[in-house]
Amino acid sequence: MSQAPGAKIRVVIVDDSALIRSVLKEILAQAPDIEVVGVAPDPLVAREIIRATNPDVITLDVEMPKMDGLEFLDKLMRLRPTPVIMISSLTERSSDVTLKALELGAVDFVTKPKLDIASGMQEYGEMIVDKIRAAAKAKLKKTSPLHVAERLSADAVLPAVANRITSTEKLIIIGASTGGTEAIKEVLIRMPADCPGILVTQHMPESFTRSFASRLDSLCRISVKEAEQGDRILPGHAYIAPGHSHLLLARSGANYVCELSDGPPVNRHRPSVDVLFRSAANRAGANAIGVILTGMGKDGAMGMLEMKHAGAYNISQDEASCVVYGMPKEAVAMGGVDETVPLLEVAQRILAHLATMGARAIRV
Repeated sequence: MSQAPGAKIRVVIVDDSALIRSVLKEILAQAPDIEVVGVAPDPLVAREIIRATNPDVITLDVEMPKMDGLEFLDKLMRLRPTPVIMISSLTERSSDVTLKALELGAVDFVTKPKLDIASGMQEYGEMIVDKIRAAAKAKLKKTSPLHVAERLSADAVLPAVANRITSTEKLIIIGASTGGTEAIKEVLIRMPADCPGILVTQHMPESFTRSFASRLDSLCRISVKEAEQGDRILPGHAYIAPGHSHLLLARSGANYVCELSDGPPVNRHRPSVDVLFRSAANRAGANAIGVILTGMGKDGAMGMLEMKHAGAYNISQDEASCVVYGMPKEAVAMGGVDETVPLLEVAQRILAHLATMGARAIRV
């Protein structure tokens, strides 16, 4: 289903909270290019509204009565694929459910404020509208009936890094946003246990990043954790920027370490990909490989250019495999990208470049 050029984005809101339904409808009514064509208190009512209105985007509460939100999403993506934005609470349970929803094919999510929901949602208005617009253009991925653990066999993991020195001296620096949770997973599950240390910034709120890291850790050959101040960056380990702080690459003597900052948002984000990439340019230079994956906006484009100027080799995800071709497009346009590849080839290209770096090191 594609949206007609110039037509308004047709949205259906599904939420058991009358307050949230009202606030979301009010927020979206202020956007001239968006039209709310239906609201529903539960998935059973939503099913009939969706059939009648044929929306471009659906907002879906994570936890609802009468039918589990995940069950409804699973059926929707198999029978009537439609871009979905999950509306989630800032709780550990909600973050786990939301990550599963993204796995099932939801495009993105927004979180409900903890206190004073009505005014809090108004403050989030610009972000919600931006996400609706991005979702309307998003490429939906076909979901597999197999569970992730069944699909990700040992065959998915690429061979070990040939030169041990390469894996201890080099770093992999990854940035992503919309669609990034699944894209990052597709890269990390293919990494061998002796790969270089990996730093990751994914636009995600506090309380979600720990669940995200834990989920990746359970699936990957490498160890994955939420980054903490002073963590030594080790081969075979990935460090996810916490939702409350920027993640930077720093030095402590001969070691690379994680540094966290509560500085102001950059490109409206904290954590920001630009902040991570700039720190890699300054601290690692040619020892870094930069990777920019699917995402809305331009965060990371300038930082990736700085990495390239410092000698890093940079890879971007291609348009065809991106959920939203925003951040990679901006990075390519700025000239900071050396190679553009499909998502499922990103890990292979990282390791192939490491092999050439290792060969050069041996010749020297």
